[in-house]
Amino acid sequence: MSGFAALSRDQLAALVPELLLCGHLIDRSGMAHTIAAFGREGMTAVAIEEWQLASPVYTRRMQRALRFPGDSVETIFKGLQLDIGAPPQFMDFRFRVDDHDHGEFWLDHCGALADVEPMGEPFVVAMCHDIEDPTFDATALATNAHAQVRPVHRPPRVPADRTPVCAWTVVIDPAHVPPPAPRNAALVADSRAAQQQLNAIDTAEDGRADYAGPLLSDLRFADFSHSALRRLAEEICLQQHLLTLGFLIAIRDRSDDDTARVIGGKQLTGIAGLTSERLRRCLGLGDDAHALATVLSVHPALNPLGYTGIDVRVVDEAVRVRLPATSDALADGTWPALLTPEDPRPLDALVRGVNPRFTTTVTESGPDGWTVTVTRADQPFREAPEVAVTRFSTGAAFTFTDRGKPLPLTVV
Repeated sequence: MSGFAALSRDQLAALVPELLLCGHLIDRSGMAHTIAAFGREGMTAVAIEEWQLASPVYTRRMQRALRFPGDSVETIFKGLQLDIGAPPQFMDFRFRVDDHDHGEFWLDHCGALADVEPMGEPFVVAMCHDIEDPTFDATALATNAHAQVRPVHRPPRVPADRTPVCAWTVVIDPAHVPPPAPRNAALVADSRAAQQQLNAIDTAEDGRADYAGPLLSDLRFADFSHSALRRLAEEICLQQHLLTLGFLIAIRDRSDDDTARVIGGKQLTGIAGLTSERLRRCLGLGDDAHALATVLSVHPALNPLGYTGIDVRVVDEAVRVRLPATSDALADGTWPALLTPEDPRPLDALVRGVNPRFTTTVTESGPDGWTVTVTRADQPFREAPEVAVTRFSTGAAFTFTDRGKPLPLTVV
């Protein structure tokens, strides 16, 4: 059974924004190692390509899942509220819709900027100019091929504490000529992650089953039904796999398979450990085997189950993780493909986010797959350097707040 299905509606409502934030922090893990390999300009090019390849695919998936099809500015803004590029509150997007073809958004707080500003103006320009220009457009173009996102103002901030930190217009105009599709777009659009079929939302359950109706100032996830939240959680996990796929394609294009695997493994190690830590805290769990099994059952590196085929269970006081020899995730080459019996670091980081004493041992391997058994060591292990790098982000300790009842921003 899906780990998400086993959670209560309240637990899922708390988990969904956590998954969005952890998806956003993937780049805090991966880009540090990309800079080391390719420099700031190379990192910028990789970031542009990964988001251009992934965001149009998962944006359309989310529109179908929550039934808000359309080609309007309002539809674009709804998609942003469910995008790992814009996790709620950490990336505090605010919206105004003027009509079908015109609107504006601004950020009252930008966690990504808080991470980058201490690194200096060149890194701020790389993120807020070089990366955002093509990637904001790529996300908007998934809804309407004639949409353009253009800055009103953006960092570097003048004065240094200026708020909103940035503001952007979105205009849909048939005269806008859409840019050509990125060269590697089909590699992500035709992936098994992109085509993955997930459980339909049960419209008979209590709570919202979709995002039809007006654009809201915020999404209050507690308003959604259990099955809608489960679908949201699984879609957000797929967003992370799709972004990782784009990242690995971009790295491979600039190097080779071995380099992509090394950098991808470091990215996974860093985000896996930090995500486990945040999920454990979000769900109010302890640090025993049952807590670990619960975290693993909802961890985005291992989900959705139909995509990864990974099985987690508690046996006595240990946790056994069964990784199959074939799956859609392995065919795509996403995170599960970076988990191998020869390299325990990503799995060790993942389990030590729950308890630093956990350690992994390969206890079975054969043509059908391999099994890892997680047990406790006598002493805690030191935090992996890849996790420490990811912890640099202010998102590592970020907490969500209840903002009350959201307000409609458009009239239906």
